[in-house]
Amino acid sequence: MIKREAIEQAHERIKNVVLHTPLMKNYLLSEAYAANVFLKREDMQVVRSFKLRGAYNKISQLTGDELVKGVVCASAGNHAQGVAFACADLGVKGRIYMPSATPTQKVTKVRHFGKKWVEIILVGDTFDDAKTEALMDVKASGATFIDPFDDIDVIAGQGTIGMEILEDSHEPIDFLFVPVGGGGLASGLGTYFDIVSPDTRIIGVEASGSASLYAALNAGEVLTLPHIDPFADGVAVKTVGALTFEICRKIISDVVVVPEGEICSTILQLYNDDAIVVEPAGALPVAALAHYKEEIKGKNVVVVISGGNNDINRTEDIRERALLWEGRKHYFVIRFPQRAGALKEFLTVLGPNDDIAHFEYTKKNNRQTGPALVGIELKDASDFDPLIRRMKAAKINFQHLNGNPMLFEMLV
Repeated sequence: MIKREAIEQAHERIKNVVLHTPLMKNYLLSEAYAANVFLKREDMQVVRSFKLRGAYNKISQLTGDELVKGVVCASAGNHAQGVAFACADLGVKGRIYMPSATPTQKVTKVRHFGKKWVEIILVGDTFDDAKTEALMDVKASGATFIDPFDDIDVIAGQGTIGMEILEDSHEPIDFLFVPVGGGGLASGLGTYFDIVSPDTRIIGVEASGSASLYAALNAGEVLTLPHIDPFADGVAVKTVGALTFEICRKIISDVVVVPEGEICSTILQLYNDDAIVVEPAGALPVAALAHYKEEIKGKNVVVVISGGNNDINRTEDIRERALLWEGRKHYFVIRFPQRAGALKEFLTVLGPNDDIAHFEYTKKNNRQTGPALVGIELKDASDFDPLIRRMKAAKINFQHLNGNPMLFEMLV
């Protein structure tokens, strides 16, 4: 559906604006997976994500009349920054619709890149809500909608990443791991690889809370998820693109779904091990390596780090999700006897490396017991079973919340 020439023309169109980001071997990941793992660092792009490529390629081709009417887009953050940068660089008025829950860091960057040329409208809870409002604007104003993924020119722009990877790689690439939201990156990148490096296995990676491509492939048609987890905001869409779906189903070898907790663990790993700051969508394909550990041994593997726009205010939430996924943090409702020394007795069942990370208790008069919400952080997940055995032996009245989603969401 998209020709090689369209991607090569996009490269010529944007090469003086977009950075040719490095393809860097990661020695820690290579050692961990017994493979040659290379990271395509789109987090180092001028807007800290790949989205500038497609947005600039699209807007730079608009006619004079279209430019006068301006552009409109919907985005969870990264596409908005790309559109904002292009608007300011090309002198085009733009209105950008973003979900109300978009991290502050991304909203601030959109204002920075767009300067006087863009207006930001925060609306709805998800990307799809923002898109609905943006399309109503387009219908009323006649402005051009700059789709974040389901557009041939946008897809061709994202495909320029494939050109750079193959230009910089000195060995045949066996595996290519790509994050998937609406499918624009996977479609453009995958199309170029399908033509120039057809033996490369392309693995699309989705977050479990918004796996719209996975659902569509299983159904054999595009469908809309009833609800999504917006945590991995860069890929959190309810409906994969119609065009991108048709492309992806032909060129992608496999789609793997990664839990949000595992994404969080990978974010912290990349920061602690390599000082690489990634957003959830950027960590997705790195997390997927663990799902292909045996298959990628001895192979040349490229992982696209799609973006690094992570708000530092989310760090505690990321750490919490990571600890829960790793099995190192557990919450309990514990009914303490309402007498002196009850808490001290409970502390004796904790292991030497167990830490009370959360404690909420209100004494109730004229009752024999009082409930407390207790969060315990373990050094290792294997410490959990011994802790439970000690609590039972001490006849502590408790309920574990991690395995009870309804109570967990209500109390934690």
